[in-house]
Amino acid sequence: MKVNFQQALTAPEGASEVVLVRHGACDPPAPDGLIGGRSDPALNERGRAEAAAAGERLAREPVAAVFVTHLRRTVETAAAILDRHPLEPVVVEDLGEIYLGEWEGHGIHDRGSRGDPELTRVFAEQRWDLIPGAEPLDDFGLRVRRGIETVADAVADGGVGVAVTHAAVIAEFCRQIAGSEPFAFLHNTNGSLTRVLRMPEGGWILMSFNDTEHIHAFRSRAGAGVQGDELRG
Repeated sequence: MKVNFQQALTAPEGASEVVLVRHGACDPPAPDGLIGGRSDPALNERGRAEAAAAGERLAREPVAAVFVTHLRRTVETAAAILDRHPLEPVVVEDLGEIYLGEWEGHGIHDRGSRGDPELTRVFAEQRWDLIPGAEPLDDFGLRVRRGIETVADAVADGGVGVAVTHAAVIAEFCRQIAGSEPFAFLHNTNGSLTRVLRMPEGGWILMSFNDTEHIHAFRSRAGAGVQGDELRG
């Protein structure tokens, strides 16, 4: 393959471009708020604004397909994108957030707010599987790869595939591409865009990470201040 390093990278024939959108913000669920054993909160007011900003940003993209997970925060975020692109969303359960075992649905937000030493250890060692009953890391990595490959396969003939997914999923796939530490890409912002490209020979390129220009612009127009990102979701 010939490469011109002075030319902006564009998707060559046979490549697949995928935009990973982190869902909008949502409030921590109540301890009894699990659905099917999973944390499944709806978007809050801030999250709906972030979804709208992502939808406006992607309106100018040649979106060929939109993918969501089985969790409603992704479905609600995708709705703003689908307002600009008349497509039917495709559910890919492999792109669902990592399962946190005994901390699922409650515990992690509270632990983060009070500097819990158990959570501090999870971040220090960069291992979700220190949480009792959490999804094994190898299994998580394999299903994330499988899910994003599914998206790439669907847009192999052109256009952009948009996958509305979760923080740990985006972080894990970026880690796989970059060969980084496990949590190097974990702090991606609600409503942000991360762009990846599968080349014709099957290798992946990380084109951009945590693009939030549209969110800041949207909040400036609305007169809202930029709030801090959530820990995980």
